[in-house]
Amino acid sequence: MVETEQTERINAVERSLTIIDTLQELDGARVMELADYLDWAPSTVHSHLKTLEHHRYLIKEGDIYHIGLEFLNRGGHARERKKAYRLAGDIVDELADETEERAQFIVEEHGRGIYLYTATGKRAVQVRSRLGRVKPLHNSAAGKAILSRLPEERVAEIVDMWGLEQSTEYTITDYDELLEELDEVRSRGVSFNRQESVKGLHALAVPVVNAHGQPIGAFGLSGPSNRFKNDLFETELPDLLLGAANELELKITYS
Repeated sequence: MVETEQTERINAVERSLTIIDTLQELDGARVMELADYLDWAPSTVHSHLKTLEHHRYLIKEGDIYHIGLEFLNRGGHARERKKAYRLAGDIVDELADETEERAQFIVEEHGRGIYLYTATGKRAVQVRSRLGRVKPLHNSAAGKAILSRLPEERVAEIVDMWGLEQSTEYTITDYDELLEELDEVRSRGVSFNRQESVKGLHALAVPVVNAHGQPIGAFGLSGPSNRFKNDLFETELPDLLLGAANELELKITYS
């Protein structure tokens, strides 16, 4: 008999991961706070906390447990393990310097977008785009750029998994409308985000693909809507990003 995914999962591991997720959500917590929040026995919570602390995934400050920097070690390895990811960082820095805006390289994993590299230029606005941040794909320029290079059945899987959550009044929340938008992105090679994730923020992105046309990630630029408009937004910055994507694709192929 073939085991299902549910029966293959280990309950104790899932509990530890739930504790990690909750500590990040709460920005730290005491044993009883976690037990009350999760409705678990304090002894169960305490055992998981002590195990995670022993392996350096948590740190205890006073009587409050926090996420430990061991995750930074693991995350650094995850970011550096692929050549394409290593090569993207310098290009992101160059984009931020040249435009004086916020530049990023985003990849898809488990149907979500992850900020792998970010850089801020002199005029960049402060938005929630820290390294490692996870976000939906459907409401961001980089996310739509990546989706445009995935097979439609994979796009359907991602939407079925995560839905089309509305962030602003401009967010695409209809699946057919999203497919139409992805067709346009494929045609023009550039995706746009006009206040779909954050009011007052515009962004654009282009996909980076491998030799088989599969998406590796996407370069993006973001800035206030009063600056990201007209020819700058629709022609000059797209040309810059297309050049960046081409550069990375060539480096992947020949380096």
